Amino acid sequence: MSVLGVQGKWKISVTLLSLLLVFAVMGGVSAQDQVHLRMTVWDTATTPYWQAVVDAYQAQNPNVTVELIDIASAEYQDVVNVMLSGGDDVDVITVKDIPGYSAMLTRGQIIPLNEYIEAADIDLSLYSGAAEELTYEDALYALPFRSDIWILYYNKAIFDAAGLPYPTNDMTWNEFDALARQLASGSGADRVYGAHFHVWRSTVQLPTVQDGENIVIAEDYSFMAPTYNMITSLQADQIIMDYGELKAGSIHYSGVFKNSQVAMLPMGSWFIGSLIAAQKAGEFDFSWGVARYPHPEGVEAGTTAGTLTSLAINTASANKDAAFNFIQFYSGVEGAQVLAALGNLPAIRTPEVLEVFAAVAGVPVEAQEALQTTTVRLELPMHPNVGAYEQILNQEHELIMTNSVTVEEGIAEINRRVAEEIGD
Repeated sequence: MSVLGVQGKWKISVTLLSLLLVFAVMGGVSAQDQVHLRMTVWDTATTPYWQAVVDAYQAQNPNVTVELIDIASAEYQDVVNVMLSGGDDVDVITVKDIPGYSAMLTRGQIIPLNEYIEAADIDLSLYSGAAEELTYEDALYALPFRSDIWILYYNKAIFDAAGLPYPTNDMTWNEFDALARQLASGSGADRVYGAHFHVWRSTVQLPTVQDGENIVIAEDYSFMAPTYNMITSLQADQIIMDYGELKAGSIHYSGVFKNSQVAMLPMGSWFIGSLIAAQKAGEFDFSWGVARYPHPEGVEAGTTAGTLTSLAINTASANKDAAFNFIQFYSGVEGAQVLAALGNLPAIRTPEVLEVFAAVAGVPVEAQEALQTTTVRLELPMHPNVGAYEQILNQEHELIMTNSVTVEEGIAEINRRVAEEIGD
C-alpha cells in the first residue's frame, strides 16, 4: 500500500483537476484566429505529462490546438534532424539533450528567443541557472521545462543499525567521504558498502564542476584530480564497490540499493519514481530518504548538476508567436505544477511547485527540501564539439577507475587528447 493510498491518489487527482479548472477560469489567448500547433515529443504512451500540460494550456487557450508528433525515444534526434533538414514546418521542438540542442542551433534550425523573453518579461532566475546553461553567444534558443537533478539517496535502516544520523542537506564531499567510511561494515557476501558510485563518468566528474569555475569543456583537467583521488581511495579501501566488477557484471545501481548493499547513493532525481514503484511492488521494504547532493568546500549547499529538457521554435514555423505563447506556459509555473502533480520534476522548483510534487504518493517526506536548488550545473555544457569531449572523457574515465593508469596519468592523457584531437 502506498503512503497516501486511495486518499492520497484522490488528493492528487483533485489537485490536477483544480489546476485545470484554474487555468480554464483564468483564460488566456482567446477570441482570436484558430491556431494549430505541431510539437515533436517522444513516447507519449508512457509519458502522460506531454498531453496533460497540453490539455491545461488548451483549457486556457481554446482557440489553439496542439498536435503531438510522437517519435520513438531511441530514434528521436535522428528523426527530428531529418524533419528539419527536409524543411518540415513543425512549430515546437522538444530538445532532448545538449548535443541535439547544439546541432540544431548551429545549423540555424531553431530561433533565438531573447526578444520574446524580454517582451514577456520572463524571470529567468526561476530556472536556477538552467537558462544561463542553455545560453550560447548571448542568445537563448530554448526554455527548459523539465530538469532532473542529482541528489543523495540513503538507506535509513543501515544508518539506524550503525547509530549514525541521516545525511543533511548541507554536507560537503569530505564529510560524505568520512560518513561512508563509518557506514561500511561486514565482509564477503554480507559486505555493506558505505556508498556507491555507478560506472558513469558523470558520477565522478560532476562534483568537479559544482563550483562553477570549471566545466567539462576545458584545456586543463587537473581540477578533476581531487575528486578522482577521493573516489579511487574509497574504492581501494572497499568503502565502495569495485568499478571493474560493476562493469564486468553489468551491475545496475538500482539493484545494489534495493538489496541494501549500499548506504548512500548519489544519483539523479529520476530514480525517485523507480524506487516508489519498486517499493510498491514489494521488491524491498526498508525506509529510504533523500538529501541534497553533497557539495565541495566553499560551494553553497543546494548547488547540484542536472539534465534539461527544453522547448524551442522551428525556424520554418509559420506560427512563431503562438508557439512562444505555448512554450511560455509549458515551461512556466503553470506547466510546472501540472508536471509536478504527475510525479515529474519541472525546471521551475518553487516551494509551491515542490509542495505539489511532495504530495505524490510514495515521495519521501524529505524530498520537498532536498529538491530545492540554489544552482544547477549542466552535465554537459553547450559547445559545438561537446560530443567529441564526452568520448575522450568516457574512455579515460574507465582507464582511471580500472587502475589501468593513475589519476595523474589519466588526466595528462585527457589534456593531450583534447589538444590534439579537438584543439579548439
